[in-house]
This record gives sequence, C-alpha cells and structure tokens, in this order.
Amino acid sequence: MMAIRSSFVASIVLSCLVATCYGVTFSSLQRTLVVTASPQQGQVLKGGEDTITLTWSLNTTFPTGTDSTYHTVKFMLCYAPFSQKDRAWRRTEDNLEKDKTCQHKIVTMPYASSNNNFTWTVQKDVPTATYFVRGYVLNSHDEEVAYGQTTDSNKVNNLFQIESISGRHVSLDIASVCFSAFSVVSLFGFFFLEKRKAQASAAK
Repeated sequence: MMAIRSSFVASIVLSCLVATCYGVTFSSLQRTLVVTASPQQGQVLKGGEDTITLTWSLNTTFPTGTDSTYHTVKFMLCYAPFSQKDRAWRRTEDNLEKDKTCQHKIVTMPYASSNNNFTWTVQKDVPTATYFVRGYVLNSHDEEVAYGQTTDSNKVNNLFQIESISGRHVSLDIASVCFSAFSVVSLFGFFFLEKRKAQASAAK
C-alpha cells in the first residue's frame, strides 16, 4: 500500500516538474468550449473597419463540475496553416510558451458557462492573412486549462481573411505624384532657362 502511495506521489511531483520546466502543452488541454465567430468561410475583413462577434459557452456534454477551476477566458486571433507556411515566426508548437499560432489578442473576460458574446473591431495593425479564433480558459493562476476554437482540429473549416490597411490614402498618393511631376518639370525648365541664358551670352 505504501509503495502504491509513494508511486502516486512521485507521479504527481513528476507532472508538476514537467509543467514547471516545459510549460503547458496544447495537446494536454480539453476542448470544453463551444466558440463561434460571425465571419463566414472565406469572408474578407478590412482592418480598422470590420468587426468580429464572438459567442461561446461550455460544452454541456462534459460532466458537471468540469469548469470548477475556470477563472477567465482569453480569446486570440490565430493564423491558419496556409498563412503559416514558410513563416517560422508563426509556427505551431505544442508547448504554448513557444507556440506562435495565436499572436493577436482580442479580449480577456471573466469566465461564465453560458450567454457570452463580444464584438471586436479588427485592428489596423493585424497583418493580411487567413485566420480563425481560439479561446483559452485560464485558472486562477493564469494557467491554460482548456480551450475552444472556431475551426476544426485540422484548421481547414470556418476560416476567414483579414486585409490590413497600409496607412496610405488615395489623396496623399495623388499629391505625391503631382509634386514629383512638378519637380521633374521644374528641373527641365531650369536647365532650359540656363541654356537660353548661355546661348544669349555667347551671342553677345
């Protein structure tokens, strides 16, 4: 009996050491949240203009008390595989401390098991890419303990695109072209006048 108890304690200690040294892994989390987002499959949203409305709740197929340690929910905008290809800075890692899939925070809110929604305006600095939304459930120690997302496990369904804005305006581009053209015309005019003056001086 003592041997079994010692083995159990040792396994708990080992699990704690693994969690401390290596951090929380995505594969260790249960998908207990049902999350939906307003964009349709393939829809293109513009940064600084369009919005995303999120709704989420606890998946009621899980046993009662599953969410007893849930404290807050953090929603992130995450890159779809298509927009991660050949981009190591967006790579997916099982260790959440190293994972670069979800880089853009949407909102962090207190956890509630139902009747949750939030509308977020797409930020201007969000890069042009294909995305989905993932929510991480955190405990009172701000550790990820569960998740939910708007796409399937292979991340191929319910994806949408965001088109960032460059910060430039058509009027500014037109003004820039006009000033450039004026500069070129002025330069040629200057050389033409100088040439005429030189010719006039030589004629004298």
